[in-house]
Amino acid sequence: MANGKISMTVIRRLPKYHRYLKDLLEKGINRISSKELSEIIGFTASQIRQDLNNFGGFGQQGYGYNVEDLYSEIGTILGLGKPYKTVIIGAGNLGQALANYNFESHGFELVGMYDVDEALIGKKIKGIEIKPSDRLVEDCVIHQVDIAYLCTNRESAQNVANALVKCGVRAIWNFTPVDLKVPEETTIVEDVHLIDSLLTISYFLKDH
Repeated sequence: MANGKISMTVIRRLPKYHRYLKDLLEKGINRISSKELSEIIGFTASQIRQDLNNFGGFGQQGYGYNVEDLYSEIGTILGLGKPYKTVIIGAGNLGQALANYNFESHGFELVGMYDVDEALIGKKIKGIEIKPSDRLVEDCVIHQVDIAYLCTNRESAQNVANALVKCGVRAIWNFTPVDLKVPEETTIVEDVHLIDSLLTISYFLKDH
């Protein structure tokens, strides 16, 4: 159980723990100490213990962490105990790449893809037919969509976000170069501004 409000910095480290623990399980490693985990993951042993203590005591002194139990517990903390229904808006190269990624193995079920381009409508990606965008709102209500992957152009991004909010989509994974304005009390937005990441690399390369 979490102790009070967890910082966003800690929350953003949890997926990395989850990913590395999965790798350890696949290698048949059943037990690991915070020191050993720190050598693999790159955080200090103290930081790992502090992070995990925010959610309760998972390790035992002299034993370390049970890898399978910790992997399962972090998955539960991350909300992976239930499936999520998702849609992709904007079925161009990026949207199709997302559709082909194996998000289903983590519980994110793709139930629809949408675009305004007549050349794309009717095409199937992993068995999902790309539909015209005017079907989006109706389908989101029918399927009770949880997350929308937004891959549209800049001009339509906010209007699409507004429509998603109105039809009850609870989260937007935003790949557009737009800072969306949505009601924080009803809608979560996670921005993936690709150019921002590339410019950050450029900054570090500048004086490297």
